Amino acid sequence: MKKLFITLLLVVSGMTVQAQEGLTWHTNIDEAISVSKIENKPLFLFFTGSDWCGWCIRLQNEVFKTPEFIAWAKEKVVLVELDFPRKTPQTNELKMQNNQLQQFFQIAGYPSVKIVKAGDPVDGKASFGLLGSTGYVAGGPTVWIDGANKMIANFVPYTAEVQKAAKKAAKKKKSTKKKVITKKKS
Repeated sequence: MKKLFITLLLVVSGMTVQAQEGLTWHTNIDEAISVSKIENKPLFLFFTGSDWCGWCIRLQNEVFKTPEFIAWAKEKVVLVELDFPRKTPQTNELKMQNNQLQQFFQIAGYPSVKIVKAGDPVDGKASFGLLGSTGYVAGGPTVWIDGANKMIANFVPYTAEVQKAAKKAAKKKKSTKKKVITKKKS
């Protein structure tokens, strides 16, 4: 009986890890905006306290780590995790970015999800159009995704010009990184 329980536990654990494969959670908002414009998808901003917020952890386990959500997210959105941990260290740059976005979206509690469309920068700063917001919703992935789909229905696709400019900027940035790496190797 003990062996059966351990085997079952390993199988379930393996399924959870497998279900998360291929899902990218961005932490850099500028990179996520670029991907959003290139892929013509809205941004899915997840404000969380990953190492202390019980409702955040529950939302991840009940929704975000399910095969239904993973399939939906790959097709519909660009995922961005904006974490406010208490124990896990973060760079000062990441803390500052997350705090600015928390203030911009007036996040008062966790978990908070904002589905947004990136707009043109204003005074060198990112701008966003809010499509909708939510948090923890009981009922599992189907109920949660139904609510998110209602928000995504408000998404107006980026123009071909915006997509082209984003691809060009991403290519230029990638080329610049290669030059920096090449210089460091010399």
